Amino acid sequence: MQKFHLIATAAAGIEALVGKELRALGYETQVENGRVRFEGDLRDIMVANLWLRTADRVKIIVGEFDVTDFDSLFEQTKALPWEDLLPIDAAFPVEGKSHRSQLHNVPSVQAIVKKAIVDRLSTVYHRRTRLSETGATYPLEVAINKDHVLLTLDTTGPSLFKRGYRKGKGGAPLKENMAAALVMLAHWFPDNPFVDPVCGSGTIPIEAALIGHNIAPGINRDFQCERWINLMPENLSDDVRDEADAKADYDIELDIHGYDIDQNMIDIAQRNCQAAGLTHDITFKQLAVKDWHTDKLNGVIVANPPYGERLSDQESVRELYRQMGEIYRPMTTWSKYILTADLEFETYYGQKATKRRKLYNGALRTDLFQYWGKKQR
Repeated sequence: MQKFHLIATAAAGIEALVGKELRALGYETQVENGRVRFEGDLRDIMVANLWLRTADRVKIIVGEFDVTDFDSLFEQTKALPWEDLLPIDAAFPVEGKSHRSQLHNVPSVQAIVKKAIVDRLSTVYHRRTRLSETGATYPLEVAINKDHVLLTLDTTGPSLFKRGYRKGKGGAPLKENMAAALVMLAHWFPDNPFVDPVCGSGTIPIEAALIGHNIAPGINRDFQCERWINLMPENLSDDVRDEADAKADYDIELDIHGYDIDQNMIDIAQRNCQAAGLTHDITFKQLAVKDWHTDKLNGVIVANPPYGERLSDQESVRELYRQMGEIYRPMTTWSKYILTADLEFETYYGQKATKRRKLYNGALRTDLFQYWGKKQR
């Protein structure tokens, strides 16, 4: 089976987690800004799409080269073996982006790349008329950074954060892959309690349960590459999915709770949990942060509270941070991981974090404030 140069794209700040996931799957990796490089065949592409919790997409690198003019872009694009990937009826939309490069007009870049591929395929397939583009879609991207071109084919389709279980959401939902990243950064073990005190639509507890049961995050969705009958061997997708299902441990008992002050959000979280098939694994309950207490030991709290970006909200949000500090500080065996864009969080929480990690929630700079507990044996 043909081997490809591949990249898994990721949000800024969590590329190392994607690299860690890929290494756990058995691949050698090269971590870069916004992506992780690795190599694999079509089975590996399916495995990566099915199992990566923190990545955005898995892409095939069709070619990369340096350019400073449109003629060179055209000729070097045309020289690539597009017919190895695209059948005669392929629909191949071309997206583009350019950063700090001489070829900065993105629509022109897209048009040149499209024309070069059409010329190549028309010659190979002996077509004098327009290519029909009535078949499966092969989404292409031309990305130019500092005059270096990266041409890729997206194997994923809708981003990997779209697991398929979210039936409802709140006002500022956390993407599923970012929620999974928070759980992974918390170093939670499935035999310990897990709590999200401001769970909203339930994404963080649901991702924790998927991790706890070792359920592949993409098991209930499909991927763009599964439509490529010219490339994808028959039964390959089913085989990879069956292998993933066999690795899940549905018998392990999890102690996962999600709380929110808004009963409407709890109702949404429960619907999402049911769609994920995890109804018996997570307990959702309407409860304010200040009213929660526990006698359990060695637990983990992961929270994405409101950030108070508007001045009108800031006072109430910082009061919430104070309440968190009052309740959580005495819980010395528990580890707490709290994500917020409010860089004054520690002041209101009342304790300096063990560690801070810069992450991006969408385009918003946030910090993950980490308070490590001391486990009681």
